[in-house]
Amino acid sequence: MTPLKFSFGFLFLFAIACNTTKETISNNDDKPSVEQQNEQKMMAAGFKKGIVVYSDKEGDCPYTIKLEKEDTYYDPINLEESYKTNGEKVWFQFNPLRRMNRCVKANPVYLSEIQKRAE
Repeated sequence: MTPLKFSFGFLFLFAIACNTTKETISNNDDKPSVEQQNEQKMMAAGFKKGIVVYSDKEGDCPYTIKLEKEDTYYDPINLEESYKTNGEKVWFQFNPLRRMNRCVKANPVYLSEIQKRAE
């Protein structure tokens, strides 16, 4: 009889331990992380997530900014040298320009603000 009680006790403790872990994980999902809060704040301020892309192809813009998770490219006419790194992740705000495109894949823009992302 004692081994049977021991087995039931062990299974009971095991079941409680598994349930506690599930509750802990679900509670962590409810709270947004610092990165998520920062992203929401930047998006609310009108910033876009982008990646600086370098191209050495003839007739192509040397540096463009590609919107993250989209296939849209922008040709910034005033991109500072410190941001001219292929793959650099940035937050940026821009004003579209009414002028002839310098390359086929990107629309010309004036960067009103740009910041490096810490991701």
